[in-house]
Amino acid sequence: MRRTFLAVSLATLTVVGLVNTHTAAQEAKTARGKVTTLAADTVTVAVGTQDMKFTVDSKTEVEAIGAGTQTRKAVAAGQPGAKLADVIKTGMSVEVSYREAAGAMLATRIKQVPSAAPAAKPTTERSNGTVQSVTASSMTITGSSGSGASFTQTFVIDGATSVIGIGAGTAAAAAGGKVAITSLVGKGDKVNVSYDTTGTTLHAAEVRVTMKAPK
Repeated sequence: MRRTFLAVSLATLTVVGLVNTHTAAQEAKTARGKVTTLAADTVTVAVGTQDMKFTVDSKTEVEAIGAGTQTRKAVAAGQPGAKLADVIKTGMSVEVSYREAAGAMLATRIKQVPSAAPAAKPTTERSNGTVQSVTASSMTITGSSGSGASFTQTFVIDGATSVIGIGAGTAAAAAGGKVAITSLVGKGDKVNVSYDTTGTTLHAAEVRVTMKAPK
């Protein structure tokens, strides 16, 4: 099925050519997500956990499957063009090119896409520090960053967290393959933590004991 470029004229759409009327500099920003609400001159798109409301005007281009058919039906019925809601539907995955003007986000193009962009995978990072406290479900460490600034981090510990250190294999074998982190890591131990960040939560994927605290 062909995709047709349209220009939005507030409540109606009219067919235009493929040449964009906005400059590349004005279309530097894009957002991809699912349409949640529609109005005559606005469209709201859920982008990740954020709702972004875009204004449409006579220069906004719309690219969607079936847009040409809807426009022909509207013209045959004596209307100047199809309505925005006839082409863009709630729940539809779209990519919006936009520019910011006077505190609003003006959509220069709305393009239907097969599906919304997948959620970004958590970024894996590493920290070195000294254990201040550890329980079966969390661990707090302190340390210094490369710039010399001190930090404190608390990590979530769960069944997916692996612990590597002297005696870890023996302890795991004795426990039938699984052993609590509190049996392997204690206060004062030096550790290297590989972790993922989701929002403000730090999840420890791996805790590697680099030096045990003196007894």
